[in-house]
Amino acid sequence: MRPMTKRPQNSRQVAEIVAVQALTFLAGAPDKLGLFLSESGIGPETLRSAAADPKFLAGVLDFIMRDDATVKAFADSSQLPPATIAAARDALGEPNWE
Repeated sequence: MRPMTKRPQNSRQVAEIVAVQALTFLAGAPDKLGLFLSESGIGPETLRSAAADPKFLAGVLDFIMRDDATVKAFADSSQLPPATIAAARDALGEPNWE
């Protein structure tokens, strides 16, 4: 019998998972999500499709990491150390928006 979930195979897959967790964290904070959407130029209607793009996910982590309080809140929420969040950002490469 096959397991129901796939285990990540490499650091990029792990980084994408961390970034999706970060996006979920932002979705739970409407003020932060609104600011992120405004700055990224992504509309709520295209958020789901954008989340499939590793460059967009890098931008999500950039947004999280630019403010110490947000990093701490996400780290606490996800139970991930800030160093893991930074490593995930590095694994994703350059964002596609600035």
